[in-house]
Amino acid sequence: MAQYQSIANDIRNQIIRGDYQQGDQLPIQTELATQYATSRVTIQKALDLLQIEGVIYGKKGVGTFVTEQFSLYDNAVQDYMGLTKHYAQFGTIESKLISFEVRFPDETEQLKLRIGKNDSVYDIIRLRMLDGTPLMLEYTIMPICVIPGINKRILKSSIYSHITKQLGLTIGPSVHRIRADKSDAYDQKYIDCASTDPVLEVDQVVYLDDGTPFEYSQTRHRYDKGDFIATNLEHRLMSPNSRTN
Repeated sequence: MAQYQSIANDIRNQIIRGDYQQGDQLPIQTELATQYATSRVTIQKALDLLQIEGVIYGKKGVGTFVTEQFSLYDNAVQDYMGLTKHYAQFGTIESKLISFEVRFPDETEQLKLRIGKNDSVYDIIRLRMLDGTPLMLEYTIMPICVIPGINKRILKSSIYSHITKQLGLTIGPSVHRIRADKSDAYDQKYIDCASTDPVLEVDQVVYLDDGTPFEYSQTRHRYDKGDFIATNLEHRLMSPNSRTN
């Protein structure tokens, strides 16, 4: 992750924690550059990223301020770190295991995970809750040959912690497909959807840093508890005409 992205993440987390309230003015760029021991150009890139995401906004000749519409349910599509880590600053994530079995993969799962028909997979359905409130339904397929050792104890906490700490693997990029869908019986039962409520469905394949796919999953969010931000900033942020003030 580039330095400007790390700085943007840190400022965003400060806003989420309440260190900066809605409408507050952020420190000027020279102060931020000193705080993060970096250049004003890097600070400007970080602020550009946050502004395009809608986290902050600028007033010409005045300064930069926290927007009044920032949501704790915002997720950056380009950053996938696992639910427990992402929501750690908001409260306690709990997992209710709905089903867990080992089986052979279907053709789609074989294609997504680059495995054979005889390579067993975990089939996991979990309800993820934030401070006891239903947050999303999570359907996950993982190949046992890549991620061994998953059990019910791990499923009640963090699979990603098991992957990084117990298995010593490094999580790499992910690919997301996002669409709207009608709520189904599970949505209505577990995440408090009405039969007429839409849901946000996110299909994703997540890879290890060596390019091995280890997760093919689908998460289903209530329409008011799912928000994803996609940015494509490299051309603008690397432009020689980027602002440096």
